[in-house]
Amino acid sequence: MKKTKLLNSSKQEDINKAIAILTKGGIVALPTETVYGLAADAKNENAVKKIFEAKGRPVDHPLIVHISSYSEIEKWANDIPISAKMLAKKFWPGPLTLLLKKSKNISSIITGGLENIALRVPNQPIFLNILEKMDTGLAAPSANIHKRVSPTQSSHVFASLYGRIDAILDGGDCKVGIESTIVDLTSKTPRILRYGPITKQDIEKVLGYNILAPKKHSKKVSGNMKVHYQPYTKLKILDINEIKTFIEKNDDKKIAVMQYSKQKLNHKNLARIKMPSNKSGYAKILYNTLHKIDEMKVDLILVELPPKDWSDVLDRLLKASAKN
Repeated sequence: MKKTKLLNSSKQEDINKAIAILTKGGIVALPTETVYGLAADAKNENAVKKIFEAKGRPVDHPLIVHISSYSEIEKWANDIPISAKMLAKKFWPGPLTLLLKKSKNISSIITGGLENIALRVPNQPIFLNILEKMDTGLAAPSANIHKRVSPTQSSHVFASLYGRIDAILDGGDCKVGIESTIVDLTSKTPRILRYGPITKQDIEKVLGYNILAPKKHSKKVSGNMKVHYQPYTKLKILDINEIKTFIEKNDDKKIAVMQYSKQKLNHKNLARIKMPSNKSGYAKILYNTLHKIDEMKVDLILVELPPKDWSDVLDRLLKASAKN
């Protein structure tokens, strides 16, 4: 087992250490505004391979490449539509990933053997500073074991990947807390491939026309697996009345309930976690809450069914409960 270095982003010396590791082909967990990413120099094939190995991620599951600004996009993509510029102008830096046709010189290891590449400019000063100083792109999926709950604190990364990666750069809590929206711009009509903080309505307002947002699709992009974002504790999604009935019939079980409504629940072994009643607030603490519940060693997590228009939150919870 390698010794993973723990670095502090408030110290320039530690940021320089992270850059040195990345420059030499190592892998470092870095904070973004969405979740912590496991970063490697996207121009270094051997470094990128280490991401797949550390996470246990299938090599045909594409990675997102983070770049410092829209001006870098032509180094990575070809046939860039005007819609990319329009969306980037509005949402970059930010939690929006654009799927484009990749440049011929870009390694297919990053793209899982596909001809498209996913690009994003993160809205996180530390990450952006590292990108600018390195003058490259950083491939960076979530810094956790494949299919497990994404990390929004450095402690989550430590628990999941210590001994598997070179370093963790602690940058505090992630401000958004849920992965970016992915939009496919390789066809005539843009299409959302992963729901995220930037909504269908947000995108349509910028483009001035309707886009596609299928509930399911078969395109390989980050996050598009039926089983994903899984806590170690069994998780079920029920509406509040179903939760009441369930806990009444299972008073012998230790249950954690993630609830945003105000209805009272009575159960002698109940751990009630009050969740925000607004989508952004809920999303921000979703993964952290799941990590905390895992530490509580309960028998089951019951999640109150969120509103239907919380597409990104619902997507993550449905995949987190897919085995159940």
